[in-house]
Amino acid sequence: MNVHRVNAMGREQVIHVFRAGESLAEASLASPTGYPANARAVEPSTVLLIPKAPILELIGGRPDLALRMLGSMSQHLRVLVGMLDDLTLKDVETRLLNWLIKHGRAAADGVIRLPSTKRVLAAELGTSSETLSRTFARLREENLLEVDGNTLRVRDAAALEARFRHLLGEV
Repeated sequence: MNVHRVNAMGREQVIHVFRAGESLAEASLASPTGYPANARAVEPSTVLLIPKAPILELIGGRPDLALRMLGSMSQHLRVLVGMLDDLTLKDVETRLLNWLIKHGRAAADGVIRLPSTKRVLAAELGTSSETLSRTFARLREENLLEVDGNTLRVRDAAALEARFRHLLGEV
């Protein structure tokens, strides 16, 4: 599920791509105006919509649920703060390297399977598909990354991290 905002000029900024099992839009429970973004399925999905009144009543009798929802909302806030940092302080290559490092650590043998399309990844990184493709090409030319459809293979994780730190000005 792609949660995004569209500006007055029609440019879409993906706020977050939610994966299976994640909840979203909890903030709308505490606001009379609803959720401040739009959502769109980027792959076949089943979405469970829980009406506001029954969930508020349930939370009233189950403070543990309220605490879990606060935890989820806090995690969403961390994602937004990280995104703000990425979009204001880093260029596209640095944002992509950061994404690759995070996802590569959780991947077996440096193989990262994109959960959806490169277009969705570009939107998540706040760039265009064309710019993302050019950045992939540079990383391929430097033997840091292999790209095969929706499969990415980090060839040299240490070199990738060193380049990331250099771009951040840490080295």
